[in-house]
Amino acid sequence: MKPNSRKPEAGDLRERALALLARREHTRAELARKLAAGGFAAEDVRPLLDEFEARTWLSDRRFAESWVADHRDRSGAIKLAFELRQHGVPEALIDDVLADQRDNEAARARSVWEKKFGVPPANPADRAKQMRFLQGRGFALDVIQHILRGRGED
Repeated sequence: MKPNSRKPEAGDLRERALALLARREHTRAELARKLAAGGFAAEDVRPLLDEFEARTWLSDRRFAESWVADHRDRSGAIKLAFELRQHGVPEALIDDVLADQRDNEAARARSVWEKKFGVPPANPADRAKQMRFLQGRGFALDVIQHILRGRGED
């Protein structure tokens, strides 16, 4: 794909931003980054994003809630928080959105573990493999140990 060599016009900014939001939710930081990559000046982007937030067309909270809803069945809170940070969601908002997820973390970890393994580890090597898998999915070590000891139903 050839880079766009012409300087974008002011009317293009609104059109591009709305087109990006029409495809999926974005965080403010993510949308600003994409518009800057499209050649738009930060001093033009900021007021537009302020307007979009005022009209609730752009919402970091809505993005975070949507992201967590889409990914919570296969990821733990650690991974979800990491991914939200990568998208530019503020830390306070991450803590707020993930607070509801902490209650059912063990049940989600158990579900992921059962889908992949289903049987307790037979030896230390299997145990390490299962632990690495669940850690890679973003589950906390205490939750993983709880699952592998066979008490994950609580």
